[in-house]
Amino acid sequence: MNLSPINERFVLHFGEMGSRWGVNRTVGQMYALLFLSPKALNSDEIAEQLGFSRSNVSMGMKELLSWKLCKLVHKPGDRRDYFETPKDVWEIFRSLVEEKRKREIEPTLTLLRDALMDEALSDEDRHAQKRMREMHELIELATGWFDEVQHLSPETLENLMRLGSKVQKVLSFAGHLRPAKRE
Repeated sequence: MNLSPINERFVLHFGEMGSRWGVNRTVGQMYALLFLSPKALNSDEIAEQLGFSRSNVSMGMKELLSWKLCKLVHKPGDRRDYFETPKDVWEIFRSLVEEKRKREIEPTLTLLRDALMDEALSDEDRHAQKRMREMHELIELATGWFDEVQHLSPETLENLMRLGSKVQKVLSFAGHLRPAKRE
């Protein structure tokens, strides 16, 4: 690799983490290189800095583009394609979560909806559907919450995340303020 020690350590780490996140090592390393780069890089520069073949870079960039983790840019007078990551880390986070949702959550919700529409023919099936309904409700609640939170400004979202367990204390306090339910 043709990188400074600190950049190399970051790039190698992202390569190792890539497999845990559903991409291969080289794609993780390409993403890390682009993330750290102060300027857009073309495929030749990526290949040279990481020691990868041009075809490997080409395939990896297609994957990063499909995940919306990088974008294609052009420079005046240069016919080559250049790549860069979004500058805003919140935009990167939102893109990543939205793509994970499309690729992993939506197919699971579809499966659960289909399974819940099937007729339960036994106690075992009814039990399974009860558990699937619980999972479906939880995933729907979480994705609904994400839909609402996704429209918050990065500053508001960051403040919300920093609240952490303080939110639970506010909700608990608010619960004490409500009048008791009459039965």
